[in-house]
Amino acid sequence: MSQNENAMAGAARKVKSVKTQVIVWVVALVLGALLGLIQSEGLQNLIDFIASVYTRLFQFVAVPTIALALMTTLSALGVQKNTGRIFGRTIIYTLLTTFAAAFVGLLLYKIIGPGNLPMDLVSGGAAEVPQNLSAMSYYDHFLSIVPNNVVQPFLSGNVLGILMVAAAVGLGLAFMPDSDNKHALVKVILGLRELLFTLIRALVWALPLGVVAFAAQLSAQVNAGVVVGSLGKYLAVVMGGNAIQFLIVLPLFLIARGLNPIHVLKKMSPAVMMAFFTKSSAATLPVTMQSAEDNLKVKPEVARFVLPICTTINMNGCAAFILVTSLFVMQNSGVELTLGTMITWVFISVLSAVGNAGVPMGCYFLTLSLMVGMNANIGVMGVILPLYAVIDMIETAENVWSDSCVCAMTNKDLSK
Repeated sequence: MSQNENAMAGAARKVKSVKTQVIVWVVALVLGALLGLIQSEGLQNLIDFIASVYTRLFQFVAVPTIALALMTTLSALGVQKNTGRIFGRTIIYTLLTTFAAAFVGLLLYKIIGPGNLPMDLVSGGAAEVPQNLSAMSYYDHFLSIVPNNVVQPFLSGNVLGILMVAAAVGLGLAFMPDSDNKHALVKVILGLRELLFTLIRALVWALPLGVVAFAAQLSAQVNAGVVVGSLGKYLAVVMGGNAIQFLIVLPLFLIARGLNPIHVLKKMSPAVMMAFFTKSSAATLPVTMQSAEDNLKVKPEVARFVLPICTTINMNGCAAFILVTSLFVMQNSGVELTLGTMITWVFISVLSAVGNAGVPMGCYFLTLSLMVGMNANIGVMGVILPLYAVIDMIETAENVWSDSCVCAMTNKDLSK
């Protein structure tokens, strides 16, 4: 068989593999949706158990993935000339896409114009706000990022703290004098990284079972019903902003860089879907990196540097949620929303989102702390809380889609 025939046969096998994966995922989604409609306590307990197992497994590999990916990339800083370019483009694309998401949210807020909620509804919502969070200050949030020992960030799953430790170790290795000890240490870290990626591939292979459980959970929640009432316009702003950012704004960024958004989304769909169900971009990171390297063919040095950073600072959905929700809460607290106030909160929401952790309900907690600092009526946050489960799913999927876009654009720029 000639070389061309071998290449064609390999391409055919890849196409068949992708089609098979799509079919398996669709079947898993449909099966999960049907199981979620069955009113059986025993079945729901089993579904919740399976979903929790998969979430824990991905959280388990996410922490070392973040650390090892950043360590190995920065440790090669002295021999790789592209590190500065990769970092620079990551920051630029992150800020551009995040500001775009915030401005889309602001524009929709002005167009749709959500009104004030009834006071009795707000008063009732105050009881739903987690009391241990209402006292959290914005300074406390950032202070929790700074580790006071090497182990603490890893035990608590503090993504930004892990990034700080990993960056310090990676940079330390980069600027260490060249020696046998340095080479031995780097070799061990590289070996651990390869072992980790082997485990990740095994988890992704077994993921359809987890998708069944995640889809069943979502189906059960939707079947239970959520009364939107007067929150309809607020929800329309949040959901509409996410949809515009996901389907229009981010694809336009890709097109501007000469990339096909449909192709990128197809290759990154396992990560986007995983983010939707887990509601955690940090837990989804292993799948995001595996999809970027194996499916999208992003250079490993790009994917393993860009994606861990984007997981913590590239929060498109979070920026839009913080902005829209803060404006809605302040409006219901009697604050006059002038154009200057709104523009100021665009910058506050972007900076806050950059410092947010990629964990479930992270945006909600951060917005709550901001509103407490503003002495706003946090009862509105309690009214929003029942809706946030669905909002969080969509936001996280958008965040990971944005991470994928930043990674793809950075990879394209460095391929020139």
